[in-house]
Amino acid sequence: LRLAAGVWGGLVQPGGSLRLSCAAAGYPFGRDTIGWFRQAPGKEREGIACMSGQDRSTRYTDSVKGRFTLSKNNARETVFLQMNSLGPDDTAVYYCAVGKTRFGCRFVPGDYESWGKGTLVTVSS
Repeated sequence: LRLAAGVWGGLVQPGGSLRLSCAAAGYPFGRDTIGWFRQAPGKEREGIACMSGQDRSTRYTDSVKGRFTLSKNNARETVFLQMNSLGPDDTAVYYCAVGKTRFGCRFVPGDYESWGKGTLVTVSS
């Protein structure tokens, strides 16, 4: 499974919005676990949002809660991460990831089997 991550706009001013997308040609995601991670310069990769395909529950890390929304469009075989009220601390390379079906989801990289290449998001004036 090869994930292709795209972004509609890679550079955004503080307070702006971006939507990241992640798709794998011909792969419907189905009940897979979906995760979004990011890695800021000089920092470790962190999980920021995930969705269980089994029970559709979602989880967000505190720093993005209320600003970011993970969604899935099964018909388009695409998952999205809508990011609002972006700030400089959101500057990072963003990765989508897919893991096996499970109840709930976690920000544990080992839970995910396939990863996108990463997309750079820069928040700067």
